[in-house]
Amino acid sequence: MRNPIREALTKTIQIRRGRRVEVPPSQKLLYAVYFSLGMVGCLTALEAVHLVVLGRWNPEVFTVISGLVGNITGIFLTQKA
Repeated sequence: MRNPIREALTKTIQIRRGRRVEVPPSQKLLYAVYFSLGMVGCLTALEAVHLVVLGRWNPEVFTVISGLVGNITGIFLTQKA
């Protein structure tokens, strides 16, 4: 079974004479990304329920969603560098 998050976070380092080595991410990093993605999904569902039930936008939940998305984006950008 392929893991697209693991593949996206795997670094490829080029060594002498065109030889390449792949360095997989740590398990802690993968668990942090899984947790963050799960929380984004849960908070998005919470925001949708809040909109349907109360008919109002909740800026606090949206701020947390934006922060988690920024965190996940930062992890992907810095892991490849």
